[in-house]
Amino acid sequence: MKTIYLMRHGQTLFNVQHKIQGWCDSPLTEVGKEQAKIAGKWFENQGIVLDKAYCSTSERCSDTLELITDLPYKRMKSLKEWNFGKMEGEGEHLNPPFPYLNWFKENAGGESQEEVVARINEAMKEIVQDDFTNALVVSHGAACANFIRSHEDTNKEHYRW
Repeated sequence: MKTIYLMRHGQTLFNVQHKIQGWCDSPLTEVGKEQAKIAGKWFENQGIVLDKAYCSTSERCSDTLELITDLPYKRMKSLKEWNFGKMEGEGEHLNPPFPYLNWFKENAGGESQEEVVARINEAMKEIVQDDFTNALVVSHGAACANFIRSHEDTNKEHYRW
């Protein structure tokens, strides 16, 4: 049996500044680095041996992964966050109300929710084809949430965000 541990990167500077962060990048804060180290300890304490690792091409994800494990890993553009278009780097107070659906595509030149779901699902299909027992995948909050929501009817586990 294969197990995939899908997780979001640690806290970033833009998170602290309440800025929209999609394809643009900002560094992990000290809290974010500590969160990654805690996640690494969790795997260790649970006796989980990771044998494959993947992450988004965003630096905040590779930095998080490198603080969790020293495994070589594959960076995948398909694991990137939702592209929020011209809203990237703007204040979170400018976000439209949920659900976003096509708003970022139609109003900001970004991606639709359907495109994000299709992209992250394709990434996970590619990953599951690899040979592993326990894989770590570090991605982004909206990307992870959209993947999980798109499979709610088949999820065995549900976590609070």
